[in-house]
Amino acid sequence: MKAKKIAVIGAGVSGLGAIKSCLEEGLEPTCFEKGSDIGGLWRYETWGQAGGHLHADPGPSLHTTGHLLAALWAGWMQLKAVCSPWTLHDGQRQLTLLNNSETLSTWHTVFTQCPPSWPCLTSPGVSLSELTHHVFMTASSRETPDTGRAGIYKSLTCNTSKEMTAFSDYPVPDHFPNYIHNSKMMEYLRMYARHFGLMQHIEFLAKVCSVRKRPDFSSSGQWDVVVEADGKQQSYIFDGVMICSGHYTEKHLPLQEFAGIQKFRGRYLHSWEYKQPDTFAGKRVVVIGIGNSGADVAGEISRVAEQVFLSTRRGAWIWNRVWDDGNPMDTALFTRYNRALQKLLPSFLINRWAEKKLNARFNHANYGLQAAHRIFSYQTVVSDDLPNHIVTGRVRMKPNVKEFTETSAIFEDGTEEKVDTVLFATGYTFSFPFLEDDLAILDSQHSMYKFVFPPQLEKPTLAFIGLLQPVGALIPTTELQSRWAVRVFQGLKKLPSETDMLAEINRRKTRMAKEFVDSPRDASRVYYIDYMDEIASELGVKPNLLSLFLWDAKLAREVFYGPCTPYQYRLQGPGKWTGARAAILTQRARILKPLRTRVLQHSGSRPSRWLWVRSVCAVIFLSASMIIILQIGH
Repeated sequence: MKAKKIAVIGAGVSGLGAIKSCLEEGLEPTCFEKGSDIGGLWRYETWGQAGGHLHADPGPSLHTTGHLLAALWAGWMQLKAVCSPWTLHDGQRQLTLLNNSETLSTWHTVFTQCPPSWPCLTSPGVSLSELTHHVFMTASSRETPDTGRAGIYKSLTCNTSKEMTAFSDYPVPDHFPNYIHNSKMMEYLRMYARHFGLMQHIEFLAKVCSVRKRPDFSSSGQWDVVVEADGKQQSYIFDGVMICSGHYTEKHLPLQEFAGIQKFRGRYLHSWEYKQPDTFAGKRVVVIGIGNSGADVAGEISRVAEQVFLSTRRGAWIWNRVWDDGNPMDTALFTRYNRALQKLLPSFLINRWAEKKLNARFNHANYGLQAAHRIFSYQTVVSDDLPNHIVTGRVRMKPNVKEFTETSAIFEDGTEEKVDTVLFATGYTFSFPFLEDDLAILDSQHSMYKFVFPPQLEKPTLAFIGLLQPVGALIPTTELQSRWAVRVFQGLKKLPSETDMLAEINRRKTRMAKEFVDSPRDASRVYYIDYMDEIASELGVKPNLLSLFLWDAKLAREVFYGPCTPYQYRLQGPGKWTGARAAILTQRARILKPLRTRVLQHSGSRPSRWLWVRSVCAVIFLSASMIIILQIGH
């Protein structure tokens, strides 16, 4: 039987997982990426000086070695002029290389000095075509920025730890730090794409113009997809479409909500445009919005600015990446044991405990951060540095801006501050301009079955991947969505009837209205473990705790009491990975390895008998509590 052809839109983290899932199920994916590289939002880009073009940053080594990229390009042009070329195909892209030993030696020398985020000739399994592609895409990109395309700042670091963030069958290298910088994330994504052979399925600089149902869609479920590349449009027919362009497609800049902004003489910009703090040196800056980006940017700018004001309507609860005993916060909190307790206890007790815990670090009311909502009813903020910037006076908290004058901001508490720059950290919205205007595909409320499938389509051959806000890591969530979607595409999993899907969507909306503040940010919010288990149950890969406890107690303890890492969803069912058990049992070692960079001489004294007795008692207590909770769960 001929493999079904699947269009994957976007080569970010969601798109890479979608390509991999298609290949696992024997489908034939083609990914269209409008940019020049993989990574999507994680790809750091800066404004170039030549014509305002946007250039991808190949990594920190480029900046420390001067004009390496320019030298690469100049060297290439010189070699091309004196050597006879030959042609090699990399997927659907034709690349010109040079066929003589001197040239190959030159390329080898160049790439042994390449930045660490680039694949090198010395790396096993890397083709010369892949290397050439990467240089060409970096050196000669003609990509120009969409005015609303999401961007990241140079210092951005992941808010979820590496063990929780990894793809489910490809752990992040153990020597990587627990919270990885965007350059390390790009390095990991390149390793993943290379390991599973994903690059050959991606067409770069290819913009999807339209996705339309074919005339015989009710019987075939097929789609007409029009793609523009090299200034030309081409039409394709696909058996399924996976939209992986994500949440952050257009910047949200609500100027209409701020009176006087048009007469403000200073500069205003969206956080999308922010890259580094240097341009704010000596300025008085007001940052509007206290999400993760707002907190990060305000703190970073405050190191060079004269004064930074951070304006917020609701306040915020501030989490720290480092939890008790120095553990990564999410690995300590996101466990099946903790989630079981949360379901047993009333929500006001859980909120009270968490709020007390965060206030023990610093009193949110004293710092001007007291939130107008309970901690788990609205999106929280991860910021290690914000309280330090507030206590040193570099950042001053302010209420919402009432209006702007030509040179100042007037806040709702009546205070007025002179400001030079306004930075809107007001987030993003998403849109799909390539989709036909059909309520059966996407209604005004973006109602989808489990945030993946439009419930009113005649055939389930369209899937939205990553269009949700998990309280936790995004990569494993979107990967599991893709694994489920491709099984549905293949006809191996069936969706409920339209009536049942709409009923489930309405039940979820009702439940979320009770749990969360009414806000667009929280309309697609899900609890990480709950949602992962929900999709895993559809797919048939949810861990069977009772079976594990009976047949593999060591693994069961780590699955239940340890961090709920993505590897748990590769223990059984479709896509089972033989390395899943080992990955789970060694995850704590990978957490500790990048921390233990200073070798200590440990005392040779043996642990006391009392410590041994306490350890035995702790094991007995934890085992008993696990059995009780398992019985309650069933």
